[in-house]
Formats: sequence, C-alpha cells, structure tokens
Amino acid sequence: MASTYTGLGIQLMTTGEKAGTWGTLTNTNWNIIEQISGGFTQQAVTDGADTTLSVNDGTTGATLAHRVIEFTGSLSASRNVTIPLDVQTFYIVKNSCDDSVVFKYVSGSGNSVTFAAGATKIVSATANHGTNPDLDEVAVGDVTLTGTQTLTNKTLTSPKIGTSILDTGGNELALLTATGSAINEITLANAATGNGPIISTTGDDAAVDLNLNPKGAGVLKSGTAAVKVAGKETMWVPATAMYASTTNGAEATQTELTAGNPELKTFDFDTSTAESVQFNVSFPKSWDEGVVTFQTFWSASATDTGTGGFTLAGCSVASDVDYDLAFGTPVANTALAASGTQDDLMVNVVSGDVTIASAAADTNTIFRLVRDTGTDTNTGDLRLVGIKIYFTTNAANDA
Repeated sequence: MASTYTGLGIQLMTTGEKAGTWGTLTNTNWNIIEQISGGFTQQAVTDGADTTLSVNDGTTGATLAHRVIEFTGSLSASRNVTIPLDVQTFYIVKNSCDDSVVFKYVSGSGNSVTFAAGATKIVSATANHGTNPDLDEVAVGDVTLTGTQTLTNKTLTSPKIGTSILDTGGNELALLTATGSAINEITLANAATGNGPIISTTGDDAAVDLNLNPKGAGVLKSGTAAVKVAGKETMWVPATAMYASTTNGAEATQTELTAGNPELKTFDFDTSTAESVQFNVSFPKSWDEGVVTFQTFWSASATDTGTGGFTLAGCSVASDVDYDLAFGTPVANTALAASGTQDDLMVNVVSGDVTIASAAADTNTIFRLVRDTGTDTNTGDLRLVGIKIYFTTNAANDA
C-alpha cells in the first residue's frame, strides 16, 4: 500500500515501504511538524483574486503548514484567503495588508474570520464537516470581544469606551456620551501627600467651564451640605433700611399690636396718593448685571379685602458718576387681595423683570418703591414690612 498524507502534508508511510529512505522521509516529516508547531511565514495576498493556500505533500514550505502567517500586499478591496476542506489546526494570523482579508475554507457555508487591516487573531480550522467546515476566531480574553473579561495590571493606551461603565455587580456606574468634533475634555490628576486630587477642564479653548448638572430638583453637595452655585439669589430689604421720598413720601410708623408681641416697624402708604420710599444696595460682584424681580411684604391697616400692589424702579451709580440720575422704567407686581383681617401678612407673587438703569458691577444701586394706587383697590393704608429682591449671579464668588 502506498503512503498517504495528512491535511498539512505529513507523509504517513506503510509498513515495509520506502526501504532505505525512512530516515530522510522521517526527518522531512519532523521539519514539517516543526513549522506547524511554531513556524512563521508571510503570504502575499493578490489584489483582484482569491489567494489559495495549498498543501505540499511530503515537503516543507507550505504556507498553510505554518503556525504564524502574516498576510502582505496592497489591496483595493477585501480579498479571500482559502485553505483546503480537510485542514485541521490553529493559526496566529496577522493582516498587514491595507484592506481587510477574509480567511476561510475553500468552499462550503461554514464560518469564516475577517481580519481588518492591521488586525491579529487566533483562528481554529476545525475541519468539523466534510463540505461545510467552520473556521472560527478563538476567544483569548481580548477586550474587543463581547465575553466578560477580567484584566489585571494591564495598561490601556487611549482606549475607546462605549456608552457606560458598570460596577462589579453589573449596574451602571458612569454613563458616557460623545460630542461630535469635541475639543474640550476633563483631566483627572492624583496627588502626593498633603494635596488633593484634581478634576480640571482642558482642551483647545482658552477658557473652559466645568459643568456639574444635578438632575431635576437635585442639588450639588459637598459631603452632606449643598454647594453654593451661581444662579438666582435673594436679598431682603426691611422697611427699617428704607427712607421716605421727599416728595409724596410714605409715613414711617411703629405699631404695637399686643403688648409683648412683635411690633410692626413699617412704612404706611396712603390709599389715594402714590406715595413712595427709596433704599439703596450694592450687589455682589458676582451679579450678572441683569434684570431683577421682587416681592413685597405688607399688611392692611383695616379689614378691607381690596387688592394692594407696588411698582419698583432702579438705577445704578458708578464711581465718579453724579447721583442725580433717572430711574429705569417702573414695573408693577400683581396686586394681591387682602385677607380681610387687619395686620395679616400679605406677600405678593414675584414680579416681572425690572431693568435697572446703568446696571453694572461695583456700583451703588438705588430703588424707588411706589404704591400702585392706580391699580390696587384697598381703601386703607398698606403697611410695608419689607421687600425681597431676586437677582442672578454668574460667577462662583466675588473674587
């Protein structure tokens, strides 16, 4: 009986055959086995046609009988590299072509493995079917695979992470979103003894904000306490900090209700004359120099249920500027119906926007508050307790 050959070309001699040549043939077989177990070769991939890897029966040098194969060549499109249906082994393959290569059996509908340009993979030629064998990628813990992998003491250089990072329980720990053409980013830095780690914004822009956005009504906290952030602020101005206008000024009064109980220190505004008071403030440097809104706090001097309301106007005076300026346009708040009980506290809803004339940082801002007798309907004096001013900051502090 004549010799036969394995799918990778090793000669299988029968008993009594090849007299006097067994040594030479056996040495050749060992050389083939050596290249199968650890040999490296390069295979040029032809542009425009499949590349067929054939077996060399009884001789060394067949590409498909090497453990490590590097595909080379300049390609204009993806090309196939095929092996015979009976090849059973595994390969370490690197694609050094400039386009993808599909490694597959020569025919049949079994699995194949696609190599992107520059990719290296381990593949198993299974020969698991006579006409449709599978050539499969071997999972080796590569982080590009979909299986769960554990990496210990591995260095990742510029890894691309998907949309989330999960904790050890498989729950979402951090979500990531991509911004097209992004140029700014976050930089994390650890620190030596005595110093705190740093979260900073970096990027191509000269000035880059750091935005921390709580969800819904949530607040930004440091430990258990909320962190003060730029945004809407309030300023309380009591009647005791005001002064009556020289022309048609309201009357400063102090009213005792029940001995030993709180007394009202107010300005009383007449029912028929549009009386007014003034007060001045200095907004913090972090003020955005924009519009303000206000709420008035007052009580009725009688049991009348008519409405009460006020208007507010303001102007800012800078250093080296004459105080003799005109106020901005007065803005009225929505008149509020009194409860009908004398000395009940009444609080108007927040007004619309009040534009301050010459608004600027580092100025003294004077306000003029006037009872809106042309609109409100209360027939008694309104006792002003104070006013709350709402303004907006756009800086973290006044540095």
